[in-house]
Amino acid sequence: MIEAIRGHGYGVLVVDDGSPDGTGQLADQIAASDAGVDVLHRAHKAGLGPAYAAGFGRLSKVGPSVICQMDADFSHDPADLPKLVGAVEGGAELAIGSRYVPGGDTPDWPWLRRFISRGGNRYARVLLGLRTRDATAGFRAWDPAALGRVDASTAESSGYGFQVEMTWRAESGGLRIVEVPVTFRDRTRGSSKMGAAIVAEAMRLVTGWGLRRILRGLRS
Repeated sequence: MIEAIRGHGYGVLVVDDGSPDGTGQLADQIAASDAGVDVLHRAHKAGLGPAYAAGFGRLSKVGPSVICQMDADFSHDPADLPKLVGAVEGGAELAIGSRYVPGGDTPDWPWLRRFISRGGNRYARVLLGLRTRDATAGFRAWDPAALGRVDASTAESSGYGFQVEMTWRAESGGLRIVEVPVTFRDRTRGSSKMGAAIVAEAMRLVTGWGLRRILRGLRS
C-alpha cells in the first residue's frame, strides 16, 4: 500500500494503534529509508475515530495542501487518489470516494452486505438530513483548513460511526462536498474489524444525533 501511494508522489502517515502483528515495526523500517513516510505509534487500540483524529493532528503540524484518509487493505484503490486530490484542488473542501453515486460500485459484495451498507447510509441520511449519498465512506480527501474547522478531536464516535459524524459535521458547517465515484473492492487478505459492538455504537449515536436534530426543529 505504501509503495502504491508513494508511486503517485504523495507522502504517507501510518497510524498504528499498538498492532500486535508487527505492522508498526514494518512501517518503521519503511520510514527509515523513505523520508516521505511517517509513522504515528499509539500505545493502545482506541478505535478508528481517535486514530484518525490523532493522525489529522499530526498532519496539521506538517501543513500538507491536501489530507487524504483511506484503509490500508486495498479496498480503497490508491489509483483513485489523484481524483480525490484533484477535486480538493479544484475547490472542494471534502471529496468523498463514493460507492453510491453514478460510476461507483461494490462488485465483490454479497447482497446482504450491500443491503446493510445501503440501509445504514439511508438511515443516517434520513435521521440527520444528509445530502451525501455515501456518508459511511472512509476514502476521503480534505482541505486542511476545512478539516480543522470540523475538529475530529471532539468527535463522539470511536468506531465506524466516525465517518458519518464527520460527514454530518462537514455538511452542518457548510463545507463544499463532492462525491467522486470509486469502485470498492473487497479485501483479499485479513478480516474486517466491523463487529456487533461497532455497529451498535454507530446506530446508537446516529439515532441520538437524529433525535436531537428533530427536537431542535420542533422547538424552533
